Amino acid sequence: MSNTVLHIDASMRREGSTTRTLSAAVLERQNATRVIRRDLADGLPLIDETWIGANFTPDEDRTPEQRAALALSEELIGEIEAADTLVIGVPMYNFGVPAAFKAWIDLVTRARRTFKYTETGPVGLLEGKKVFLLVASGGTEVDGAMDYTTPYLRHILGFIGLTDVQVIKADRQMSRGDDALEEAKAAIDGIAA
Repeated sequence: MSNTVLHIDASMRREGSTTRTLSAAVLERQNATRVIRRDLADGLPLIDETWIGANFTPDEDRTPEQRAALALSEELIGEIEAADTLVIGVPMYNFGVPAAFKAWIDLVTRARRTFKYTETGPVGLLEGKKVFLLVASGGTEVDGAMDYTTPYLRHILGFIGLTDVQVIKADRQMSRGDDALEEAKAAIDGIAA
């Protein structure tokens, strides 16, 4: 049985990153037959007026330039569509997500492509996938009053249809030290291979 995993690292730290360490540990437990790798430390462009215009133009009416403007977005969405499981490592920067991860969100959250509007509200189109979300912070409690990362990610992932989200946290590392990382590793050990 095939199991394709999309592995996304959003930490700008290539060395010494808690979320990179944790996401790699989760990936090892996935028995993946194929891994699609997206390292956001390599950067992503921000959406701009050209991109917005292309996105709001019906597909059949897009010019070659508009199709080119949306090419990376299509590639990123294709990575999600191809995956059975997503493993996403996201550090909390200043209570929110890193800028490159916000760029990823903007590029993959598209009406008529990853969600649609209906008479009863929006419906996500990327259903039936498991998401492991590895969140790390220096001083903020995950799901605490100052955490604008985890609730936002649950919401935006659910908005595009990714509702089966398991959060594994290594939070408040500046005050909790190694205990935060050990608790996260224990949670990972509990994941069925």
